[in-house]
Amino acid sequence: MAKVTSEALGTESVGKLLIKQAVPASIGILVMSLNILIDSIFVGNWIGSIAIAAINVVLPVSFFIAALGMAIGIGGSSIISRALGADNTEKALHTFGNQVILTLICTISLVVIGLLFVDEIIPKFGGKGDIFDPAKIYYTIVLYGVPILGFAMMGNTVIRAEGKPKFAMIAMIIPTVGNLLMDYVFINLLDMGMHGAAWATTGSYLACFLYIFWFFSSKNSELKLSFRHFGLQKEIVSEIASLGGVTLARQAVVSITYLLMNNILFNLGQEGLVAVYAIIGRMLMFALFPVFGVTQGFLPIAGYNYGAQQYPRVRESINTAIKYAAFLATLVFIGLMIFPEEITALFLSKNPDLSEKELALNQFVLTHTAKPMRWVFAATPIIALQLIGAAYFQAIGKATPALLLTLSRQGFFFIPLILILPKFYGELGVWISFPIADVLATLVTAYFLNREIRKTLITPKPVN
Repeated sequence: MAKVTSEALGTESVGKLLIKQAVPASIGILVMSLNILIDSIFVGNWIGSIAIAAINVVLPVSFFIAALGMAIGIGGSSIISRALGADNTEKALHTFGNQVILTLICTISLVVIGLLFVDEIIPKFGGKGDIFDPAKIYYTIVLYGVPILGFAMMGNTVIRAEGKPKFAMIAMIIPTVGNLLMDYVFINLLDMGMHGAAWATTGSYLACFLYIFWFFSSKNSELKLSFRHFGLQKEIVSEIASLGGVTLARQAVVSITYLLMNNILFNLGQEGLVAVYAIIGRMLMFALFPVFGVTQGFLPIAGYNYGAQQYPRVRESINTAIKYAAFLATLVFIGLMIFPEEITALFLSKNPDLSEKELALNQFVLTHTAKPMRWVFAATPIIALQLIGAAYFQAIGKATPALLLTLSRQGFFFIPLILILPKFYGELGVWISFPIADVLATLVTAYFLNREIRKTLITPKPVN
């Protein structure tokens, strides 16, 4: 069988490969994160604050669908990378076909359920009073685009599994640019209000889907499906579910964490501490994007070479990814340690006509965010090992350790810490929970990663 073009993952310099994979992934993650922020600014200026609240009500639904598509994508992409590395193109094709069918079944089911119980679901997410009607408009229209969003998120990870990070980056940029342009046309020019905001979002999903469909239909992709590849295979579906479950579980734990943090901080310091955490949460989302990009770029390299049984290259990819991610994490750490006040000020309104209550809240946030931010990011330089270690087990198809290590920081350490430490140390107990959880999770990951490398990746010496 002729070698597929993804063979560069097994032959090119690991350092160069990681840069080629990580830079587009980082840019894509950054652009998608910025989309939410800029979209909210446009909607708030052109429709009003109620519209922002309405969109915020629907965002958890969109995030869940995106996470579901990404879970199916990441779970299957791990199989695809290893199959291509083992020169088993047929298995890669069957996996991709199964991903398509699973995404179709899951997303259509969610659309039906979402439309049947729309009046019950929206209030549960906070869409009450004046927010209900605009939220229902936005929710209903966006829900029509759910299958498209699911396919877009799934397809993006498969593109990266083929070793085509630039195409994956473009696929992530298209919905961001498309959404902002369509916001301007539908809301500002055509004055369509909430309907315009919803159709702009759905239209951006469609633009992304069309690009991904073009990619897989063109000569750029190695995965050319035929009808036989769509038949669900129990073994493949099971592996996709187990590996993809890591992504879904991580998203669920993140949601629980935000829920707990908001309640604990409100009890300790009312709106002021909640606002402090909102800014720190934004920094957790944006500041670490290059580290997450290295992690995403590492996945197909490790998976392909593991499938090809090129274990020295797998070890090299682990070491190189940790070094690159640690360097970037350290730069983030230095910036946040030196400029926390300046960073905080970027998020606060400069309008002199704010009410006394709003001005007092701004002043509280400005003077109370620097110390918590330093605590939250205190262990940032070492998180590279934890992220790469957990990603390695996902890349090679070992779902259980991947799940446990992924959940270790927030699920096993952070959540218990924020439930216990504030009882003894008050507000400080909340913030010191972050670096303690980072250190504990990193130590656990280092142990299991080192054991796995010695057991699997170091070829035993022949007995004389």
